[in-house]
Amino acid sequence: MNIAVAQSGGPTCAINSSLAGVIKQAKLSNIERIYGAKNGIDGVINDRFCDLGALLDTADSLTLLRETPSTALGSCRIKLDDSQYEIIFENLEKRGIGAFFYIGGNDSMDTVNKLHDYAKKIGSAIKFVGIPKTIDNDLPESDHTPGFGSAAKYLATTVKEIIADSNVYNLASVTIIEIMGRDSGWLAASTMVLGESLHLIYLPEKPFDLDRFFEDIRRVQKEKKAVIIAVSEGLRNNDGEYVAISHHSGKSDVFGHKYLAGLGKYLEVQVAENIGCKVRSVELNVCQRCATHVASVTDLNEAEEVAMAAVRAGLDGNSGVVMTIQRVKDSPYQVEYKPVDVKLCANRIQRFPLEWINVHGNGINPTARGYFLPLIQGEVNVKYENGIPVHFRINDEDFNV
Repeated sequence: MNIAVAQSGGPTCAINSSLAGVIKQAKLSNIERIYGAKNGIDGVINDRFCDLGALLDTADSLTLLRETPSTALGSCRIKLDDSQYEIIFENLEKRGIGAFFYIGGNDSMDTVNKLHDYAKKIGSAIKFVGIPKTIDNDLPESDHTPGFGSAAKYLATTVKEIIADSNVYNLASVTIIEIMGRDSGWLAASTMVLGESLHLIYLPEKPFDLDRFFEDIRRVQKEKKAVIIAVSEGLRNNDGEYVAISHHSGKSDVFGHKYLAGLGKYLEVQVAENIGCKVRSVELNVCQRCATHVASVTDLNEAEEVAMAAVRAGLDGNSGVVMTIQRVKDSPYQVEYKPVDVKLCANRIQRFPLEWINVHGNGINPTARGYFLPLIQGEVNVKYENGIPVHFRINDEDFNV
């Protein structure tokens, strides 16, 4: 039996650790050949595969892959249509592929669901299993997702450095840090681990009111010279519209998700006009996704382990499932891995719990600290050469098997 694996959606620090987990478990299970598809399901459609078993044939190569950010196989954002199923199954079947593993987020699980349903429709024995990945941490049914812990660790580290920078001068200032999170505020909320040094946090789960925002800043300014604020990029007003919609491109991806940017700059202008102190905005943007130099070891370990569990599930005959991470307890921290119906995750959003947002909608309750802290533990011993991190790479010509 052969298997195939692909990566999809936005890159993370941990998605290659999941890929390493697939390869590791496949070798332990004596899988004959491990195929990797280039650029997600697009590689399956266009018949572009590499032999991962041959490319990663040593423990050192797997370790390097595990500690390499972004997607070694490349990624895609494709919404399948009816014309593509036949060619997908033809390209899988001709290679004797009995199970296909897709590493991705909410939209990728939609692809797993569709392929599983089509397999049942035509009587194909190929199994389709999802492996979770998203820094947004918004995949339902899973306590958290691989990629989130490392992004949260990067945010905590970077925001702490921004706080140190902002407190240098003895003058009134406001620093607004724009953090990813279109529909859910998990990432911005995670900065609460810094405690009282971060003064205000705003998430999409609560309507944002500009006048109340100004009141919050003035209140903090009575005690602090430098006011530090974290905001999710997807903040919406009481009418459900994006707060910075005038600064957006108006474009969407193939799944209908709006491209967001400019919230920090918009709020910077508003604060400058209405409060009048020194103000700056910092948009962290894609830097949040692939900062392996400050990745969480817990995150990388779980990414590998959940992928290994997914491979075992697929080889045991499971299909149309995604392997999830279930938290057993916070202290000592313990998790287990459980397959759930992929339909419960496909195109669905897990939002940040309202009970963890304070009554004013401008901060996170301390009770959430026990959720976040275990996910950001451990530091990666990144391999360097000439002062620069070393990354694993698959060459374009390798995708011709």
